[in-house]
Amino acid sequence: MTEHLIDNKSHAKQVEELDKKHYLHPTTIPKKHVDHGPKLTFSNGHGIYVHDTKKETYIDGISMLWNVHLGHGQKELADAAHQQMSTLAYSSSFAGYSNEPAVLLAEKLAALAPGDLNSVFYTSGGSESNDTAFKLSRFYWQLKNQPQKTKIIALEQSYHGVTIAGQSATHLSAFHNFSGSSINGVFHAKPHVTECEKGNTSHPEYEGCIRDIVEKEGADTIAAVIIEPVQGSGGVHMPPADYMEAVRDLCNEFNIHMIADEIICGFGRTGKMFGVDNWNVVPDIMCTAKGITSGYSQLGAVLLHQDIRDTLVQYEEVLAHGFTYSGHPTACAVALKNLEIMERDHIVDHTKTMEKHLLQGLGYLKEKHSMVGKTRALGLLGGFEIFADSEKEIEFDSALSAAAALTEECFTRKLILRPLGAGVGKNIIAIAPPLIISKDEIEKMIGIIDDSLSALSKKLNV
Repeated sequence: MTEHLIDNKSHAKQVEELDKKHYLHPTTIPKKHVDHGPKLTFSNGHGIYVHDTKKETYIDGISMLWNVHLGHGQKELADAAHQQMSTLAYSSSFAGYSNEPAVLLAEKLAALAPGDLNSVFYTSGGSESNDTAFKLSRFYWQLKNQPQKTKIIALEQSYHGVTIAGQSATHLSAFHNFSGSSINGVFHAKPHVTECEKGNTSHPEYEGCIRDIVEKEGADTIAAVIIEPVQGSGGVHMPPADYMEAVRDLCNEFNIHMIADEIICGFGRTGKMFGVDNWNVVPDIMCTAKGITSGYSQLGAVLLHQDIRDTLVQYEEVLAHGFTYSGHPTACAVALKNLEIMERDHIVDHTKTMEKHLLQGLGYLKEKHSMVGKTRALGLLGGFEIFADSEKEIEFDSALSAAAALTEECFTRKLILRPLGAGVGKNIIAIAPPLIISKDEIEKMIGIIDDSLSALSKKLNV
């Protein structure tokens, strides 16, 4: 038995060394990684829990990257992938070729989506979905003899991916500025200024809002506005009442496409099937990924309004856009099974019920700890902020990443969370566990955060 443990430790160490030598990690500090190796090497998981190669168990409080909706170790999804791989693992969708899982999933997505979002273009993930939305919007306007409509308006603190176009729309500085790569004609508007978007030009925040940019640039040059129903990586920012409706009305007024980035919000995360369903808003284009397969396979989908679809299908030349894995049969089969399970097990309703327990837990933390403020959650997309003084909203010294320090305290207690807001001097903690989490598991997670806050408070003397 002792010999077996030694072998396991030796193997884990060998994997870490190979990782440092050969694996360049995304969204990671390269120098730190080479010096210290992987923070955690996952080996397996079950439900809301993940295990590493050292046999330690952690609560996945962020669904890895907001995407493991049905939790880890979901055998039905693995079986669906195995069955499809054993039949037809991959086929091309180029040149009019098709496959049954892609067709059936497109039908299912059209049935689930709001309004007349009836046509689907498949991608491999979120960045590709948003990139595709920009292209198809611009292409639509070309076909409508308005080729000058190319500009895209996103929001400040938005995140829309890391392709060159997605990165340009992303406002988070580390991503937006990376490698000097960007496209022209992308603007960032002040977020969540409802009265401004309704047309109140005397409002002190009017300059730089979406409407202001449209009026200055000219509506005849704007292709689309892209918006996350709830901003995710930018800080879990919730839109105020009537904001989504105001943006929808603005886009109608100026004949501009409204693109909903549902990469994080889609497929039950907010307690509705899609984030926009919380406001009964129907976008012209809706971008999805992540929860479409619960992360069990790489897949994204861009849903198009009937009018856009009807225009595009009249094009008589090759649609010069597509990905090798567009309509991947195995990924689509996994997505179909994922949606079947979500409906069978009433996952969206469960998420809405768990929202109440998450908000109660966050309220308890706010009441007990003077550092905690601005708690929020919609479904199981939640977060809170920590301050030197939450009542007066006095931030910590910018040199101190208090959010990172708190998530590290949680990590030592076997809870994985994510710090946000460092780029704008905020200390935000994101919480987005798998949607299958129970009330008891939420309470366990809150208990760990409670202990971690107490430990951090002592260290910071606040």
